[in-house]
Order: sequence, then structure tokens, then C-alpha cells
Amino acid sequence: MTFMLEPELGVPVPTDIKHMDLAKRAAVAFASAIALEEHGADLTPNAEDKDVAAQLAMSYAEDPEKASKKTNNARTAKMTPASLVLTNNILTEFGQSVATSAVHIRHLVTNKLILETENPDPRTRIRALELLGKISDVSLFAEKSEITVTHQSTDDLRAKLRGKLEKLVNPAYEAEDAIIVDGEVIDVDAELGLVNENPA
Repeated sequence: MTFMLEPELGVPVPTDIKHMDLAKRAAVAFASAIALEEHGADLTPNAEDKDVAAQLAMSYAEDPEKASKKTNNARTAKMTPASLVLTNNILTEFGQSVATSAVHIRHLVTNKLILETENPDPRTRIRALELLGKISDVSLFAEKSEITVTHQSTDDLRAKLRGKLEKLVNPAYEAEDAIIVDGEVIDVDAELGLVNENPA
């Protein structure tokens, strides 16, 4: 494969750049490799390409700054386009935020549960529907409790507390009105059979 290159003359090369982040360098190299692939370059990685990409990704995971400093222009120029593409793919996947991964897993689980709602086993269908109902977006079976907070001043709280303590220390008993029951008067001694007994 032969490329005809036309260099651009007079483009200044900056000398004050100490190093470029490995993830950024891999992304730029990936774009160049894709452009080469459009012109017939083979980007199929071999075992050595996979080892190089894995080694770079591991070193970047351990210490990104150190790995970025070690991967300079000279070292990158010696790497094959396939290893650069693999490195970019690994770092892109590695660099995905946990939130994004969690969203993908959430969608996967939700979709699997939706499929299980068509299961021939009724127990599996009911369980899948129950779990779908418990998803926070649906909240069909979520137990909700309401908490009402009333803000009071310290003086109000002291007055209420003082009033409750006074009621406990000095309870105020209110006399109740007697209840009068209409009915026939009975002699209790006679009813109990105590009238004829000798008091001695």
C-alpha cells in the first residue's frame, strides 16, 4: 500500500508541550487510523497489538500522568494502527462514567423483566410484574410515608413542656356529676340471705 503525502511547510511545531494525555493521544491516533483504513489499511489486531494495548491501558489505569509521559511521539510512532485503535477502544470503555454504565444495566434489567412478563409460568410472570412495579420510575408498590415538620420557637416549646410537666405534677381532678339510675330499691342483705343470721 503506497500513500502519496504532501507535507505542509511552514507549520510551527510547539516545543512547550511536555506531554499529551494518553486517552487524548489514543483518540487522535484512532481518528488517523480510521482515515488510513478508508484508504486500505488493515486494522485487524494480532497478539502483539493486543498485548501493547493491554499494557498501555493497565499503566494508564495505575497512573494516568506517568503513562501519558511515557507514551511520547517517538513511542506512538512505533505502534501499529491496530494497537492504537485497540488502545483507544479500551480507554474509551475504561473512561465511561459509572452513571452511564448503571443506566445501561438498568435498561438491560428492565427490558429483561418486560420479556419475562410473557413467561408461560405464572409465578415468573407475577414476579417480573412485581419487580417492574418496584422500579423507582414506576413506584407502583412503593411505600410512602409523609412527615410533617412544624417549626416552633424555643419559647413556645418551653411553654408547652412546662404546661405538660405541671399537669403531671399537679393533676387536676374534676368531680363528675353523679349518675342517678331510676329503678326499684332492693335490700342487699335480704338478697344475700343475711337477714336471719345471728349477729353473734
